[in-house]
Amino acid sequence: MRRSGSQRWWALGAVNLSVLAVSLDGTVLSVAQPTLSTALGASQSDLVWFSAGYLLVLAAAVLPVGLAGDRFGRRRVLLASLAIFGLGSVLCAYAGSPGVFLAGRLFQGLAGAGITVMALSALVVLFDEQERPRAVGIYQAANFVALPLGPILGGWMLSRFWWGWVFLLNVPVVVLAAVIGFVLIPESRSTQRPGLDPVGTAASASGLAMVIYGLVRAGERGWGSLDALLSMAAGAAVVVGFVWWERRLGRRPTGRPLVNPQLLRPGLFLWGSALAAVAGLAMIGVLFTMPQYFQGVRGTGTLGSGLRLLPLIGGMVVGAGLASRLAPAITTRLAAALGFILLAGGLIVGATTTPTSGTVFTAGWTALVGAGTGLALSVATAAALAGLSAERSGTESAVVQAFNKTSGPLGTAITGSVLVAVYHARLDSVGLPETVAATARRSLYGGTATAQAAGGPGLEQAVRAAFVDGMSAAFLVSAVIAILGACVALAVLPRGRSRRTEAGQPTEEGTVDAVEH
Repeated sequence: MRRSGSQRWWALGAVNLSVLAVSLDGTVLSVAQPTLSTALGASQSDLVWFSAGYLLVLAAAVLPVGLAGDRFGRRRVLLASLAIFGLGSVLCAYAGSPGVFLAGRLFQGLAGAGITVMALSALVVLFDEQERPRAVGIYQAANFVALPLGPILGGWMLSRFWWGWVFLLNVPVVVLAAVIGFVLIPESRSTQRPGLDPVGTAASASGLAMVIYGLVRAGERGWGSLDALLSMAAGAAVVVGFVWWERRLGRRPTGRPLVNPQLLRPGLFLWGSALAAVAGLAMIGVLFTMPQYFQGVRGTGTLGSGLRLLPLIGGMVVGAGLASRLAPAITTRLAAALGFILLAGGLIVGATTTPTSGTVFTAGWTALVGAGTGLALSVATAAALAGLSAERSGTESAVVQAFNKTSGPLGTAITGSVLVAVYHARLDSVGLPETVAATARRSLYGGTATAQAAGGPGLEQAVRAAFVDGMSAAFLVSAVIAILGACVALAVLPRGRSRRTEAGQPTEEGTVDAVEH
């Protein structure tokens, strides 16, 4: 059942508010880590697991919660997830130890899976194929707003109030989202109750969790880490086994697979999901490195760092807004490719950044990166959702989110390892005193502080220049990924403009790619 008229767009507002709570919490945590280290006595390993534990639970839960939404009601799962997220936020705020705080983060990870999957599912339920690209653009823009808002708001609150307030802030947001969602979002579920598929559910959860764990370890310890490689290999093998099982189950007359096997074959859904992940993967290096550049190289504070990310986010919002207009005008294929080309161009310009680059220069290329990301991500996501029906929108949206949640850790691991390798190589080549070099290898901030204490301005400049060299190399690698994304988009996405078939499903002129349900 779809709401009529403006009610659907107000319902989209409730969906966006729900996702905003999740996105804000993740960005606030990155700002709050130094405070948590002192307040909770958290070690560096604890700080890593505050993020890693959240990601692991979220990745493991996306497909099971998608199934739960299809079986028991998607609005019901969304509202329950909002309640659990609020509970996790309260646990984090009043935690007296790292263990209790981690428990709160695990609750938030479980709830985050339900919120993000059901939010994407709502776009399929609320909007038809013609309106969906516009809805996706608005949805993505709301997601992007949280990226600078978290550091700005979190930095301001941490400097003035008790640290727990940055997590209690989630509570009124989720309460408001729950009330609006209950009133405006229609309840929906599959007309034919889907099977449980315990083998597929267990395989998807364990496989994705192992892949994410391996990526987190690779980002922390490097790609040579044995446990990271073993975890990623085992997780990939389980995911391949999951695909094989779903196809095998789908061939049985009485088989009830977790995911429609048609979606796991090359086609618009799979390519759209993958390309959306590639866009996020290519852009994540900017989010990973620029706060360090602003604070460790340029000497700005947390609030100033968040403000300097605004051009990036503004570009994302503009790109997402243009997606629903460009795709029908120049085809999905060309619109996605254009987004990747803009993204790559911005990254190449960004690779020329120096320790003394001006604010206008940085704002210009980050805005270009944002516009390309917003355009490519929104066009690819809309392409993935185009052929989906409301019948199994929970599990089908969960597949899109599985790609999305894997791309962030993968992109961070790739860009982080490149940055660290070049950074360390530059530190070794400039002849720094051993104490300064050793401290700088562990941390940019510690390295600049030690160099400053050593009394040589040239030492501090050398540490900062070494970091910028690593950052530039990481941006060039991300640019290559974006260029590959453009090539794949040109090769696999439909060549014609969207039109409607007699059956009402979207297709593309000159193609036969269609998802059957």
